[in-house]
Amino acid sequence: MKEEATGAPRRDRVSPFKVAIVGFGTVGRSVARILCEHTPVELRLTHVYNRDVERKRVSWVPPHVEWTGSIEDVLSSNVDVMVELIGGLKPAENWIRRALLSGKSVVTANKQLISQRGPELLELARRQGERIGFEASVAGGIPVVSGLQAGLAGDQLFRVAGILNGTCNYILTRMEASRWPFVAAVKEAQDLGFAEANPAEDVDGYDARAKLAILARVGLQCQIHPSDIVCRSISVIEAIDFTYALRLGCTIRQVSRAEKDVHGEAQLFACVQPALVPLSSPLARVQGSQNLVMTTGKFGGETVFSGHGAGGDPTAVAVVSDLIGIARSRRELDRLGRSKSKNAIYRIPRGKSHRVIGEFASSHYVRFTVRDRPGIIASLATIFSNYGINIDAVFQEPGSDKSRLPFVITLEECSNSVLESALGEIKNFDFHVQPPVSLPILV
Repeated sequence: MKEEATGAPRRDRVSPFKVAIVGFGTVGRSVARILCEHTPVELRLTHVYNRDVERKRVSWVPPHVEWTGSIEDVLSSNVDVMVELIGGLKPAENWIRRALLSGKSVVTANKQLISQRGPELLELARRQGERIGFEASVAGGIPVVSGLQAGLAGDQLFRVAGILNGTCNYILTRMEASRWPFVAAVKEAQDLGFAEANPAEDVDGYDARAKLAILARVGLQCQIHPSDIVCRSISVIEAIDFTYALRLGCTIRQVSRAEKDVHGEAQLFACVQPALVPLSSPLARVQGSQNLVMTTGKFGGETVFSGHGAGGDPTAVAVVSDLIGIARSRRELDRLGRSKSKNAIYRIPRGKSHRVIGEFASSHYVRFTVRDRPGIIASLATIFSNYGINIDAVFQEPGSDKSRLPFVITLEECSNSVLESALGEIKNFDFHVQPPVSLPILV
């Protein structure tokens, strides 16, 4: 080997990892921009796949990049890593399996796929000596997956909670700041690109529960399926709820929670729902489309991860970080003269399966909207008393229309199942203008 004038050996230049982007939407474009403009030395973009690819072409992508509308061009190529950004289960799962079997590692932001098929796909990657990175599947650009698996590896985590859906948080904080109705806040979120034309996946909690299932597996080592997690919609929230919440020293957020049974039983409490949170809580301070994840461990106590959880650029940062991690790991193996490692970049521990329960006890906020008349409070108090539920306080804002009067009753701690039974009976009264809205009050 030739030596430089300094006497130090000159290393042969190592060729960068070849990367294919599958799906050139918002995140795909941001990933491509980072790879083309920031140009990490470990990586080289070589392929872009998208349906009807000609309408996706952009001038700032270098001419050596192959644009294609056929996934076969990617799967049969010599790329080292495929970045899957099309979302959903089909055909994403099939393409990822084929990529792994053809000797390619994979990076994905697909929370539905990882939450439902993650263990099987990571096992396939392990057998093939390839790697799967999925940091971008939870909390966008916040490095929570790597934080749980590396930074908190020495702790014994038993609780994870947070705000995992930036769209819902944007809607709720807009309602909070401007006292807008729900539909107006959703419309603005759609206009700004935070919400889809059909926002049900976000507002009804399905997006957040997929992410919570991933965090429960990675952080709590609990094997659960997203469909086992109870989720409730934020669409029942009205502007008046923020007024009453403020009187209680709280605000309203969509909160995702998972907690192991403290007695060591194979069950896990998990839910995604709107809740009242104290203004002093880190959850209350999360604004706009940001995300926050809080973990609690036996030894390390509470740890908070926060930052931008939505949008192309933050998510793309997580994708590219996974790409760099895979490339550097493979280079280190090559330097040591070892064959491909059979360890995925992130692991989903198999552990034991846990029975998921949505039962919990807390104080509750219940808003009623009624045609006002004497005796309503007495009727409600009788039903609550029959179920052993104690009333804490009653709030009524002055000046409301008596034909559509909103007022709030707060309840002392009781289980959600008992409250639901009581409300089931209360709904039979004829003074309701709309069904009661109940929210837990978190402390």
